[in-house]
Amino acid sequence: MKISIIGTGYVGLSTGVGLAKRGNRVICFDIARDVVEKINRKEPIFYEPLISEMLTDVVSKGLLKATMDLDFAVINSDVSFLSVPTPSKIDGSIDTSYIRGASVSLGKALKKKGYHVVVVKSTVLPETTENIVLPALEKFSGKKCGKDFGLCVNPEFLREGSALSDFLKPDRIIIGEFDKKSGDVLESLYKGFNCPIIRTSIKTAEMIKYASNAFLATKISFSNEMGNLCKRMGIDAYEVMRGVGLDKRISPHFLNAGIGFGGSCFPKDLNAIISKARNLGETPIIIESVMKTNYNQPLRIIELLKSKMDLKGKKISVLGLAFKADTDDIREAPSIKIIGKLIEEGAIVSAYDPKAIKRFREKYPQINYTKNPRECLKDSDACLILTDWEEFKNLNERDFNTMRNRIIIEGRKVLNPKNVSKFEGVCW
Repeated sequence: MKISIIGTGYVGLSTGVGLAKRGNRVICFDIARDVVEKINRKEPIFYEPLISEMLTDVVSKGLLKATMDLDFAVINSDVSFLSVPTPSKIDGSIDTSYIRGASVSLGKALKKKGYHVVVVKSTVLPETTENIVLPALEKFSGKKCGKDFGLCVNPEFLREGSALSDFLKPDRIIIGEFDKKSGDVLESLYKGFNCPIIRTSIKTAEMIKYASNAFLATKISFSNEMGNLCKRMGIDAYEVMRGVGLDKRISPHFLNAGIGFGGSCFPKDLNAIISKARNLGETPIIIESVMKTNYNQPLRIIELLKSKMDLKGKKISVLGLAFKADTDDIREAPSIKIIGKLIEEGAIVSAYDPKAIKRFREKYPQINYTKNPRECLKDSDACLILTDWEEFKNLNERDFNTMRNRIIIEGRKVLNPKNVSKFEGVCW
């Protein structure tokens, strides 16, 4: 099938590469010239395992290309995926200006095209597609939805760090359809995927995305609360959650206690659903508690460190800046709040991350960045491990013996006790 991707950020490019990998012809549209040029040069615009290899493959085979010409992308495709940002406003509600603007532009492009299916891939609150996207498409195309073009919502469930694997081997595919014809076209695109395909209304599909993220975030915050309690009693929260996770009603996923969640999805989406609930006159007590727990959780590692030493003038090594391993994304990363507090307390911060230093330096240019963990640890008074990168699992006694003082605290459980002694975790 011929596909166009409108907006080639993290979700858009991952979706485009995944669809091209399955043999579809994909045109990625973006308004940023440097993004388009990088894609056509087979250069990923973010770090993600497999993205470089797969992008090179599909571009070399002529299955994917990028353009700044929206009309060209739409005219030469059968289905267009809207994959533009929906960031948070100051009050927590989502900013729909990008999705509105893209819908207007796409509507104008549809004038020159026969029947075409528009698929909203961006994360949007229930009623957004019907109240913003649909009217714009009809107004600026002069066409009627359900007759002249189709409309679906197809939420993404991609984890940063494993987006392409998640796309190619999904747990489920959700199709929110305006009408049966629209849904049939989209289902045919996903033919051959070995997973359940659920077809539902547009609003239901939009809500499934938010409900999924809210539940996963709740599991994390619940685990962190249990972890904080375990820490006070000298219990390893990871052992507790290993036992809990074997219950088939619960599963072991998203039960790892630590310094809280971050990234581009959970904080933004939970704030958006809280804002929506308040506008409807509801009080989302559970989700508000999840956000409160997560807001406070990163600073537990600072409290633990301060119980051991005065931070003023001390050199603190920070290993890991990305919000999780296998990505260079620092959006809402716990490291931002933690390093900010270290600086406020007068500490001298030295940091290392295998992929996120460039992005992090834009936020904190004043701290020292190193080329490897060993350089970061040398002569430090304490070490905080904030991201569970695979290379940190290989650190050993020799690496930590270069520290001036031996205080090691993990925010993610990553060190191997067989290789390293005398360290502790924020929740274990």
